[in-house]
Amino acid sequence: MKRVKNYPILSTWLALLLSASSCSYLDVVPDNVATIDHAFSDRYTSERFLASCYWHLPRSGDPNTNPAYMGAGEFMHNRERITTSMQIARGAQSAADQLINMWGGGNGGNSLWAGIRDCNIFLENIDKVNDLTLNEKNRWKAEIKFLKAYYHFYLLRYYGPIHIMDTNTDVASATDNIRMVRKPVDECFAYAVGLMDEVIDSGHLQSISDKPRQELGRITEPVAKAIRARLLVTWASPLFNGNTEYAHFKDAEGNVFFNQTPDPERWIRAAEACKDAIDACLAAGHALYSVNDLVTANELSDDSKVQLAFRSALSQRWNPEIIWGNSSSTVSGGSQANMIPHLQPATHSVTAAWISPTMNVAELFYTENGVPTEEDLAYDYANRYLTHINSPAVKPYNVRDGGLTANMHYQRENRFYASLGFDRGKWYNLVGERSWVARDVDAPAIAARFNEYSSVFNPFDYSATGYFAKKLVSVNSGFVSQHDFSGEAYPYPEMRMADLYLLYAEALNETMATPNASVYQWVDAVRARAGLKGVDESWSTHSNKPTKHMTQNGMREIIQRERCIELAMEGAYYWDSRRWKTAIREQNRQLRGWNVTRQDAAEYYEVKILFSQKFSHRDYFAPIPEYEIIRNPALIQNPGW
Repeated sequence: MKRVKNYPILSTWLALLLSASSCSYLDVVPDNVATIDHAFSDRYTSERFLASCYWHLPRSGDPNTNPAYMGAGEFMHNRERITTSMQIARGAQSAADQLINMWGGGNGGNSLWAGIRDCNIFLENIDKVNDLTLNEKNRWKAEIKFLKAYYHFYLLRYYGPIHIMDTNTDVASATDNIRMVRKPVDECFAYAVGLMDEVIDSGHLQSISDKPRQELGRITEPVAKAIRARLLVTWASPLFNGNTEYAHFKDAEGNVFFNQTPDPERWIRAAEACKDAIDACLAAGHALYSVNDLVTANELSDDSKVQLAFRSALSQRWNPEIIWGNSSSTVSGGSQANMIPHLQPATHSVTAAWISPTMNVAELFYTENGVPTEEDLAYDYANRYLTHINSPAVKPYNVRDGGLTANMHYQRENRFYASLGFDRGKWYNLVGERSWVARDVDAPAIAARFNEYSSVFNPFDYSATGYFAKKLVSVNSGFVSQHDFSGEAYPYPEMRMADLYLLYAEALNETMATPNASVYQWVDAVRARAGLKGVDESWSTHSNKPTKHMTQNGMREIIQRERCIELAMEGAYYWDSRRWKTAIREQNRQLRGWNVTRQDAAEYYEVKILFSQKFSHRDYFAPIPEYEIIRNPALIQNPGW
């Protein structure tokens, strides 16, 4: 019997999130005053309304509800599978029927305007509640103001210029007053930043929850400061800072939506916000997850410890690296069953493994020397697609002793082996059907060629690329028997410390003509956790571009590559490639994988083009749904849609 077990992670309070009712999009106050009064009649009902404001948080851990999940081409799936975010990567986005519609809701999206509307209702009514202390009211208001700012920010980076809903419009207002107009992006960012500043400066958010087990996922001061830092970095980035490609995108009065002159001061402010956030997070006990945090008595190599620590930073529930875990969006055991292959023969499909990283992602990771494969002086880049047998065995905890696999699967950094499963690659978890294995070298290996146990099981359940998303499968998930998979769910990490460190390094680099040690420091901290030497030593010693890191442009490329590796398959690349304006170059490409329907190794290890991805300037932003523009002619559609 196929069984997928989900371990519960939500607190009693956050369970209200999942039982709250969804609201349809309407940015006016409802005419049910009696109902609103009841919602704020006492602590219990008002806390339910508080939870309903959290309910609107986007479901980031689901490829059907998060445009960033598969929308940038980090994943492929076989032809029999359909996910909404993959349809975006395939160019199926449409104004007539918008995919993952965050404006009005639909096709996997929640209306964030409905979320903002609920936040406004809460802020207008919470002071009526008599059985709440002043401190409780202030804390709740701070949380809701943060959510209100965050929903504006999400809409802003997804759609571009938006209108600002500081208060709800009364139903008695004239139609012209209800028809909101889009504002210049600078005004939108300033509003969201100002609201977050107000929340942080109030001091009403807790640094550390005094009820951590009951309140996991609620907004704290470190969360607010970290997201403010991300917001300010986004505002300073080329998409929103001096974007002359939108010079002709104007409102009805002829005013441009995008400023036309880059403002370097924004990077200074962003860097300051990042450092403030790091300090707040460290003071609250957040830190990069390290091998010292691992709890296991098994016999592991140093490399395996590094790999398990890297995987745990993402999926170990509420570990110190997670600044904000989205409890309303878990990576369930069922989702993980769609990523892990069979690790031994089975008579029927236990796991599906159809969420498949592309070869493009696999090629991003560094060599074991900490530099790109195409730059490493000692790496045979030209012959990376050829194969050889791991004999005599080199690091048999990465590739099976005696296994034949592609050259590109050898001599890679630990994050490569922690993030990806591949044919003849080892898969070590702390639990599962091989939990009695005390040594990492005895862990099961993937056998992914056609007719092998990790291969195509049926037309629905297989990896289209030959790669598997090991990173997204908890180390505490595994096969408990030949036909049973047990998955430990975990909250989707909206922000973790490595992300914040790299944002700080990026912002610092943009404030300097030439990078210095303060820029390298934060990148090196992330690299050290991955078992790599620092940027200066790695590039100076091993790269055919030994001075690359000594210029702002070169260091910018290094930081961007570092983010693509460290945060691979977490959805960051979708947003990063847009704000950097690199998507137009990077996402007009061929998405590649191995020839997975072949049994012979020579045929299996042929590079196969799976899809030719297309990206045009219009794709930097999603279209506003056509029916919204019909309903509100004051809205101006995004260029190209």
